[in-house]
Amino acid sequence: TRVPLVFAGPGIAKNTRCGRPVELLDIYPTLTRLAGLPGAEKLTHLEGLSLEPQLRSAMAPRDRPAITTHNQGNHSVRDERFRYIRYADGSEELYDMVADPREWSNLANKPELASTKASLAKWLPKVDVRAVAGSAHRVLIRDPATGAVTWEGKPVSPTDPIPTP
Repeated sequence: TRVPLVFAGPGIAKNTRCGRPVELLDIYPTLTRLAGLPGAEKLTHLEGLSLEPQLRSAMAPRDRPAITTHNQGNHSVRDERFRYIRYADGSEELYDMVADPREWSNLANKPELASTKASLAKWLPKVDVRAVAGSAHRVLIRDPATGAVTWEGKPVSPTDPIPTP
């Protein structure tokens, strides 16, 4: 998240900035389209979207918000104004990125923003698989059946201090 992404080249608008949130998954479909590779327009099975429209015109619309996942059950959905986060334990955060770019004020419990939260939540991944067996590097897992939490394969209780790398 918050990775600067810069493109330059033929057909790309010069000295412009697009404020639409995008994903790193968008790089591959973008490069295949810009390179004119055969079949690039048919890569509809990819999770990323080509940024070609935004590179040609910074104001071009984007079909969906940017989605970020960090471990199973922890997802963030970001549009041009809001960032919505839902954690594996069901807790939520909502930030107005225009008024509060540092994310100091969690607005998730504001009744007047319930529809905003719901419109962003519809983009949460429908498939949410566990980490690959044997991976333990910086992985926080909550077992939905038991509620047990592990960090890098070690049990964590609610009273334990926050784990550090």
